[in-house]
Amino acid sequence: MIRTLIIDDSLLFRELLSRGLKDSDDIEVAGHASDPFSAAEQILELEPDVVTLDVEMPKMDGVKFLRKLMPQYPLPVIVISSVTSAVFEALDAGALDFLAKPIDLSGDMSTFFFSLRSKVRAASQAKFAFRKQISKAINLEQEGLKGEIDPRSIIAIGASTGGTDAIGSILTKFTANMPGIVVAQHMPPGFTSLYAERLSRTTNFDVREAHDGMELVPGRVLIAPGDHHMTVARFEDRYRVNCHRTPKVNGHRPSVDVLFESVAASAGAYAIGVILTGMGSDGADGLKKIRDYGGITIGQDENTSVVYGMPMAAHMLGGVMIQLPLYRIADEIFRLLSLSMGR
Repeated sequence: MIRTLIIDDSLLFRELLSRGLKDSDDIEVAGHASDPFSAAEQILELEPDVVTLDVEMPKMDGVKFLRKLMPQYPLPVIVISSVTSAVFEALDAGALDFLAKPIDLSGDMSTFFFSLRSKVRAASQAKFAFRKQISKAINLEQEGLKGEIDPRSIIAIGASTGGTDAIGSILTKFTANMPGIVVAQHMPPGFTSLYAERLSRTTNFDVREAHDGMELVPGRVLIAPGDHHMTVARFEDRYRVNCHRTPKVNGHRPSVDVLFESVAASAGAYAIGVILTGMGSDGADGLKKIRDYGGITIGQDENTSVVYGMPMAAHMLGGVMIQLPLYRIADEIFRLLSLSMGR
């Protein structure tokens, strides 16, 4: 059983989360806490496997609580919050994943409860050693790529649990003259625009939440918008993206498979596909198609994946050409692009 501690100042919401988790045979609600101080006592007493946490609470906000908690008790924490940039501060402070707090608590909660249980299961499998690995990454900012990028080159990245940190750690190693980059990260609506703004501030790229018809150019990163699939289409030697709300694929929208399959068809041998940490198998089929169409594919290894689900599925399917720890992926992409420029 996955013992879960719920931390939220709202009694109604604590009871709601309890109801959603108790419907599962493999998850047990070990306890509740209404503020970080009672939560600290509960963590010591109950020793939960997973914690859910609201970032807006009395006495001490969730971000400060995480900064005090994680160095002493590195537990998997899922933030459940309204749409706010504080969620990404919580991730920086050590939270593993997040979930958007529903606005209408009287409506149909089945989708929310399904996501909650999935994230709790993923969190129970998570590893935390990967955070120490990021600091080993090779700094590529000193020189950057020498020469002109082939306009047909494109980098596609897909991730889920633990992916916000992993994607950021890769992008911060690149200079702005890299090829256009498209990203599908499993993320709810509203948060993708905040994530894009955050990456724009912390990397050398023009990072945007994608909109239908937006052009992909060198130095630009387009993030698939929450609750929308993103596909890439080629026109002449350039690319545009399309965003649409067709049915979910592998239970996700955006889906990594949808993005990767479009990249395979539009970019072929000029594509580099990267699959990172995440639960499930989304992206495995699409990465295999990038490889089949002549592109280069990279998968994050088990040791540095928070959840080795998506990279494992892609590896087992034969879609991964190069498997690497997270801290070596940026350097490998840089090396591959440098070789292609020398052809």
